[in-house]
Amino acid sequence: MSALTTKFTEAFGLEHPIVQGGMQWVGKAELVAAVANAGGLGMITALTQPTPADLVKEIARTRDLTDKPFGVNLTILPSITPPPYDEYRKVIVDEGVTIVETAGSNPGPHMAQFHDAGIKVLHKCTSVRHALKAQDLGVDGISIDGFECAGHPGEDDIPGLVLIPAAARHITIPMIASGGFADARGLVAALALGADGINMGTRFMCTEESPIHQNIKQAIVDATERDTELIFRPLRNTARVASNSVSREVVEILDGGGQFDQVRDLVSGARGKTVYESGDPEAGIWSVGTCQGLIDDIPSAGDLIARIMGEAVDLITGRLLSMTGR
Repeated sequence: MSALTTKFTEAFGLEHPIVQGGMQWVGKAELVAAVANAGGLGMITALTQPTPADLVKEIARTRDLTDKPFGVNLTILPSITPPPYDEYRKVIVDEGVTIVETAGSNPGPHMAQFHDAGIKVLHKCTSVRHALKAQDLGVDGISIDGFECAGHPGEDDIPGLVLIPAAARHITIPMIASGGFADARGLVAALALGADGINMGTRFMCTEESPIHQNIKQAIVDATERDTELIFRPLRNTARVASNSVSREVVEILDGGGQFDQVRDLVSGARGKTVYESGDPEAGIWSVGTCQGLIDDIPSAGDLIARIMGEAVDLITGRLLSMTGR
């Protein structure tokens, strides 16, 4: 398989500069191990596991499937009844995980314990100012997340074409680009813009090992880049999700002056999980990025990574190099 060596692959001990980031209900052992076995970085999503004890079991399941490096995503968000973050963090440390992806809130309170255990921290953020703060806190890598992404793109609405080079002007540690990446063209573009690799979520949802219903994978294949909705905009907690009857209703209610209590039942996590389990894309809110418009097949994770790497090297050494007259 073709390879590209970057600051990110060297620092995190990887063969390829491709990350399968944390995705609620999706980042499970089979997918994580498949990505790792193909030379990328797979991430178990800690909070997909109902309890810290379940996370212990999921880490063990992943180790049964791969001897390559993999990580755990710990997304820290404000909540009325927050999960036991400290207990999840303790599991990550005690189980000897070597890479953690943090997201959401400030990773500062977790840094000492992770670094004392020799764990490398990759922090995902949606703005240059937050990336600089994370770098100052001592994280080992940045995942800079553009407006195209699934999930929470922040409130600045800066797409990757501007956000990546804006961050690259200031970030000196390894940095990967997130949001809108699905193929070799995206990888090569990210490298040209100053990133050291890419993070893909939606693209990895559409792989054989992805633990979601085949109907949802096919819905992503059939969708275009226009088939998402931005919900919670009036609440300043924007999230990009699939466009369906539920998400459109949420947008209508909030744009009309409604409050969160009026949409609480519509956006419940339990309904979103049902989408992935039942295969009914109208059953609830589910995350997907605009890059779904670039996805037209459902390969194995290994074949996907091999294809992206091979085509990326061909682009660099072929089409782009030929433009220099060499």
